[in-house]
Amino acid sequence: MTKPIYKGRVITLNIDTVTLPNGMTVDLETIRHPGASAVVPMKEDGTVVLIRQFRHAAGGFIYEIPAGKLNPGEDPLSCAARELEEEIGYRAAAFSLLSSIFTAPGFADEVIHVYKATGLTPGKQQLDQDEVLDVIEMPLADAIRKIEDGTIRDAKTIVGLQAVYIQESMR
Repeated sequence: MTKPIYKGRVITLNIDTVTLPNGMTVDLETIRHPGASAVVPMKEDGTVVLIRQFRHAAGGFIYEIPAGKLNPGEDPLSCAARELEEEIGYRAAAFSLLSSIFTAPGFADEVIHVYKATGLTPGKQQLDQDEVLDVIEMPLADAIRKIEDGTIRDAKTIVGLQAVYIQESMR
């Protein structure tokens, strides 16, 4: 049984009555989210393109890879291509799926599909009115150091950057 609590433009909050595998029945608060796509944009010289975006919930600006919410019925790859151009003003010749990750499986069903984008060419940046960000380019190794020193703390960004770093180091 599901009891709706709140429906917003991004999330829905329900209380679900669930019978667990051990036979216990409990009420769980569950956030429903349509999912998202994120992109690690890689230039041919090993430079990664990040954003430094204002996030109210995080208390200020944080480093991230471009990402955005899936529209109803939207393919995750189409979303990744759309967000890449909208947020940083690049198009990509190729995308490869790095991983599809749960963001907070203890209470939310959001899945983010994380892609690597290569063959970057200039497009047209078109920020939404709630997007306040700077485009930042740096060598991948510098981005990894920013994870290590705690500058980069966003989970999807850490997963994406580390996945690309591992791929690159295995070549």
